Amino acid sequence: MKNQNYTASFTVDQSPREVFDAINDVRGWWSEEIEGRTDRAGVEWTYRYKDVHHCKMKIVEFIPGQKVVWLVVDNHFNFTKDKTEWTGTKVIFEISKRGNQTEVRFTHQGLVPEYECFDVCSDAWGSYIKGSLRNLITKGKGQPNPLEKVVAKARKVSNQDYTTSFTVSQTPKEAFDAINNVRGWWSGEVEGNTDKFGAEFTYRVPDAHRSKQKITELVPGKKVVWHVLDARLDFVKDKSEWKGTDIVFEIGKKGGKTEVRFTHIGLAPACECYDGCSNGWGMLVNGNLRKLITTGKPQPSPW
Repeated sequence: MKNQNYTASFTVDQSPREVFDAINDVRGWWSEEIEGRTDRAGVEWTYRYKDVHHCKMKIVEFIPGQKVVWLVVDNHFNFTKDKTEWTGTKVIFEISKRGNQTEVRFTHQGLVPEYECFDVCSDAWGSYIKGSLRNLITKGKGQPNPLEKVVAKARKVSNQDYTTSFTVSQTPKEAFDAINNVRGWWSGEVEGNTDKFGAEFTYRVPDAHRSKQKITELVPGKKVVWHVLDARLDFVKDKSEWKGTDIVFEIGKKGGKTEVRFTHIGLAPACECYDGCSNGWGMLVNGNLRKLITTGKPQPSPW
């Protein structure tokens, strides 16, 4: 188990001092949702992403230009059975010269494959360390939270994604065709092609909601998936809550009928918009889309 700790490394042209300073600028590469100082030995600080993850770190080693170690004093995940899996582990940054370059070696000591969170957490660390932190060092700008794909994956694990389903007498092909006739059931302004794999389209309700979707799966009579590339919800604090989520339609036979199962992966109770958006999807999917399939007629706005 000793050699199974998650680790990652990279080299840069910048000096060990520049690397050290970037590591300690945690808000610049991990998340802006951090409380407390992150650049002094012995201090404690907290990280939070809604109710998906929060933890408290203590800086237990702090050697300028060489090493930083955080002890995870407390931790809470909402997507694992043991919500404290990180508690007692150490997050280690080691800095050294490698030829004319500076090497950064990252180790999360205690984050091992036996942990339920290992896949989600190692994916996240990989993006933050080799992507965001490296960019902060080399370009002066990182990409701190939210890493929406990781958040969506965690929410998927937690089984909290909004889902609903219905059955109709029409064929899977008829259901599939109606789903792709987005203007016929999703009330609002739709621009772009909505029935071709790889196509992108925008949805807009003035002063309330606009988003851009990309069709990432299109299996005739079986499945449609939209990935939300960008979003703005004007009625919540985090206006980009939908960004990085996936909207999934699955079609299958159930007895002598056709079942349509709708899931918005990433739309979870932790989202501020959850109540409004889940109510909206309920009316649009179980109401408008179902009626479009059964009658063949475009449906007016349920509002």
